Amino acid sequence: MAEDLIRYDILAQEALRGVMRKVLAEVARTGLPGNHHFFITFLTGAPGVRISSRLRERYPEQMTIVIQFQYWDLKVSETGFEVGLSFSDVPEKLEIPFSAVRGFYDPSVNFELEFDVKAEQPAEVEAEPEVPAPAAIASGKKPPAKKKTDPEKSDDSSAAPAKGAEVVSLDAFRKK
Repeated sequence: MAEDLIRYDILAQEALRGVMRKVLAEVARTGLPGNHHFFITFLTGAPGVRISSRLRERYPEQMTIVIQFQYWDLKVSETGFEVGLSFSDVPEKLEIPFSAVRGFYDPSVNFELEFDVKAEQPAEVEAEPEVPAPAAIASGKKPPAKKKTDPEKSDDSSAAPAKGAEVVSLDAFRKK
């Protein structure tokens, strides 16, 4: 087999990231249409990812967020997106470059994109000030009112404990 000097694999990944970018940009402008919502899995240690040190500590390798009901300030650029989400009633802002995204899934129409992402630790970790009470998955449109929560009794029943190198397949979210 001949050597691929054009690098079709990289071109295809970039084109598919463009699909995700276009969808998120449209949602940022007009909101989520119908029953559409997104599970986005990204590497927390990838260059350019900005999350609180608390979230990074709890999810040192990867994290999945849900854009559905309670998200706010979704902004999309050529290189990534930022979004406000609530983690156990604590509002946070996440900045995620498209290059850090491993998976994009819209369960309402069973549409899934998977990306090859190299897990590399940046020389300087970008982190925001520590925020208490993290959760694995968050969703929504408006920041919730702050209230005291017991981290041991998280109201996020979908939260999963952080594990070293666990890879979660998006097949787990598909309807059967």
